[in-house]
Parts: sequence; C-alpha cells; structure tokens
Amino acid sequence: GALDGVGFKAVFAKGYTSSAIVDEAVMQGLEDYIPILPVHNPAYIASLRAFERLAPSAPRVAVFETWFHETIPPHAAELGVPRSWVRDHAIRRYGFHGASHRYVAQRTPTLLRDLGIERAAARDLRLVSCHLGGSSSLCAIQGGASIDTSMGFSAQSGVLQGTRCGDMDPFVPLYMMKAAALTLDEVEEALMSDAGLAGISGAGGDMRDINDAAEGGSADARLALDTYHYGVKKTIGGYAAALGGLDAIAFTGGIGERSAESRAAICAGMEFLGVRVDPDRNAGLEGEGQVSADDSPVPVVVVTANEEIVVARETARLIAVARGQA
Repeated sequence: GALDGVGFKAVFAKGYTSSAIVDEAVMQGLEDYIPILPVHNPAYIASLRAFERLAPSAPRVAVFETWFHETIPPHAAELGVPRSWVRDHAIRRYGFHGASHRYVAQRTPTLLRDLGIERAAARDLRLVSCHLGGSSSLCAIQGGASIDTSMGFSAQSGVLQGTRCGDMDPFVPLYMMKAAALTLDEVEEALMSDAGLAGISGAGGDMRDINDAAEGGSADARLALDTYHYGVKKTIGGYAAALGGLDAIAFTGGIGERSAESRAAICAGMEFLGVRVDPDRNAGLEGEGQVSADDSPVPVVVVTANEEIVVARETARLIAVARGQA
C-alpha cells in the first residue's frame, strides 16, 4: 500500500529544534546549516529530495536531534559569546543524539524494574546517558527530561569524537591559522577529519583499531583511549553535581554497548559516587543488562540503542496531529 509517511532522524536545521513536517522552509533551514554540519546535512537533503520524488503524497517528517534537549534550562544552554551573536544568529547549546538519549530516558526505568533494581520513580530518576560511538555525547536526565548535554552548537563539540576534535580552546585554530598559515577550510577539515581519537592515536577513529594498536604497544593509541575515557568520566562527574546525585548510569551506542573495556575504564575510580562495576558481569554481557555489582548504590546498565522507534513514534504522532487525528 501507499506510505503514510516517512520519518528522518535529522540533525539540525536553522530555525528548527523539534520535529517538523518537511516543507521548503525546513529544506532551507537544512541548507543554511551546512556550514556547521557539512557531512550530515547534504546527505539528509539528498534523502529528503529522493523521497519527495518517490512518494510525493507521503508526508516527510524530520525529527531533529536537538528535539530532546529543548528542556535544557537557559543557564545550561548559554554560551559565553556576545549577545548580538545570540540575538542575530541563535548561538547557544542545542545538543545532539536526541533520539538516542530520549530512548535511554524512556527505557532505563523499565529496564531497572525488569532487573529487580529498586530506584527512584521514573518521574524523579537522575540518570546520565552515555551515547558512545563514532560520535559521542552525554546527557544529564532528570525525570525523563534533558537538563544538560555535552555537545553544544555543533556536533564537533563535547567529548572526543572518532575524527572530530570535541571541546577545545577556541584560540587553538586561530593560532594555527597564523602560525602554520592554514586556511579556514584547512583548519575545518583537520578538526573534522583528522582530530579526536584519530588525531591522538594515529590509528584512525575506529575504537577497535585503536584498541588493537594500544595492545600492540602504541603509546599514542593508549593516550587516545585514556583521554577519551577521562573526558567521559569527567562529564559524568559534572552531571552528578548538576543533578544533585545519581540514580543510574546508562551506556548505549557502538562503544557503550560493545566495549566492556571502555565501560570499566570510565567507571573506575567512581566508587565515591556509588558506582561499582562487576568485572565478570561487565565482561560477559551481551546486549542489554546490568554491569554494576549487586551492592553498587548506583546501578550501571547497558541499553541497546533504538533511535528508529523514537523517530517512528514521533513521525506517526506529528502526522496524526497534522491530519487532526490527535
């Protein structure tokens, strides 16, 4: 039969932070933000145009990755830039991986109950969601709502990414443009494609390759792993302070779900926060479940990513609203 609609896990478009039925204004917003999402937005634009041709009568819905983070309070979203930048260009922290963090927020309370772990009710749960993969971000979640997240205005920010720099002193690229006579395009390319884990390790941005190199004796690869794990650990600690305590930590994404070594390294030394990982349980887990010790005051779980169901539900909801059925 005919398609009722098509949902897209889009990243970011100028003027849009939630989800939207795609029209030419949305397409223009995606075009406008190609400079900050040069890898992502052109692909989304091409896909949206393709479905416009293939199924012209089916509504297309863009579920933006910024959507879940609309609840972040102003003091957490504000960046230290001139007010005219905020007023004229909407510069602020938006955050990304929203579909993933939203699913973790929805799934974790149920998973804890299924595991027989008694914690705060879902409406009060203080949770840190760690989406770790080729790109990584963390989210502080209180009562199912995002109150802070590690990525800011662009997906190049936050903790180290596979090939992207993450947070850094903004004067480093300015200095390199002068000291090494680099052009703006050269700096942009370096910080997107030859930075992050790849830049430090010299072994590329894939965690499996970096682990292999570290095991083979590469000091640079070991430094990349240590720097990455430290950054995630530090962010969890900051969010514990922002939340006023922790009720759970959830790992998701390719690294979060599959790298027992990364989970162990990140959680090591966080016993003072009530985090105790069971080494055998962590190493043996396949799929979803608990990796913390039974006596750990703060449970640590792995949640299998399911961004698709979040996008599907929001697509169905928005189409129903547009048709006056909800």
